[in-house]
Amino acid sequence: MTPMETTNRRQTLNIGLFGFGTVGQGVYKVIAGSRNAHAVIRKVCVRNLEKKRDTVVPKGLLTDNADDIFNDAGIDLIVEVVDDAAASYRIVTTALKQGIPVVSGSKAMIAEHLPELIRLQRENGTALLYDASSCGSIPVIRNLEEYYDNDLLLEVKGILNGSSNYILSRVFDHGESYEGALRKAQKLGFAESDPTFDISGKDSLYKLIIITVHALGVYVKPEDVFTYGISTIHEDDIRYAREKGMKIKLVAQVVKVSDDRFTMFVMPEFVSPSRYIYSVDNEYNGVVIRGECYDRQFMFGKGAGGLPTASSILSDVMARRHDYRYEYKKMGYIDTPVYTTDVTLKVYVYFETTDIPTQLGFERISEMYTSDTGNYVIGDITLDTLLSSRELLSAPDIFLANIPTFFLDKDD
Repeated sequence: MTPMETTNRRQTLNIGLFGFGTVGQGVYKVIAGSRNAHAVIRKVCVRNLEKKRDTVVPKGLLTDNADDIFNDAGIDLIVEVVDDAAASYRIVTTALKQGIPVVSGSKAMIAEHLPELIRLQRENGTALLYDASSCGSIPVIRNLEEYYDNDLLLEVKGILNGSSNYILSRVFDHGESYEGALRKAQKLGFAESDPTFDISGKDSLYKLIIITVHALGVYVKPEDVFTYGISTIHEDDIRYAREKGMKIKLVAQVVKVSDDRFTMFVMPEFVSPSRYIYSVDNEYNGVVIRGECYDRQFMFGKGAGGLPTASSILSDVMARRHDYRYEYKKMGYIDTPVYTTDVTLKVYVYFETTDIPTQLGFERISEMYTSDTGNYVIGDITLDTLLSSRELLSAPDIFLANIPTFFLDKDD
């Protein structure tokens, strides 16, 4: 290493930070407390300068003018952790067009605009890092980018949302009602006052979109992926799972169904005690990576919260110190797999008044139960059919859950 390289490694990295909520303040604290980062927050852009905040900062650090960051030639890196996807998009694209590297945690914005963001990075010779966008403190993006070749990788599957997992953990491990568990999650800050983004499965969907790009080198539009949440879970569904010795978890997965095809979806799933994700509880996330030669590997950690997310942000900051960037190598492979929804799944569907057995279009029904208070049906159905039946399945008297069928022969 030359003296010049040593000096560059040791010089202070000046950061412009957008957003100073829970995560933003966590980033400020983590960077201030890191001895090896050699980084400082030079300026923080916020919406409201008068808002009361828990973290005391030096006078003049906060600004409500984005140009105070974009026009500062001393800024080496921008970190954005705002909670508005449109604002995040403006910040990231402006930085990339100016050739300023960016670290972002905005999974919704990244999942919706990733092809454009990749193009901007290449055109302007700069980098966007976003390990914090998926699974909080778990470094799943960089691991998939660097260590798992898509010819060997068969599946990435897991619990990607801490809020819904906390709720379901309270239900199955502590016997609480769904409504009571949701209120507790909101009180503790694990769920927003409007929890729709988490319990609808959309948060998990956006993370899965990003994960798939780095796992298999293919971008799939969010609207093309079947996504079903937990908001309509019924006491009968909980009772059924307990009788079978299982839990219900909100699970996202991308899986190769042949050498040249893959599929992906987000759904509640019946999980047996033999599965790794069975014991992933509370606000934790867990990701199983399956390959041809290494069977299964498991990553576990806190998926949300100010400090866990900030630790992932810090990891990206340190990576930029070494000029790291995602290369998206798998997107350039000659034989990238093709996304398909022409696959058959086995599902459980609870219903009260909607005539699910007749209307949903099962290929085969293997079990059906009816009573005066509620009914359920278990059967085989194509993912195509589920996608085309989204309006039907949105009825409040219906709950749907996946019964796993992939790789059962490998999980003994």
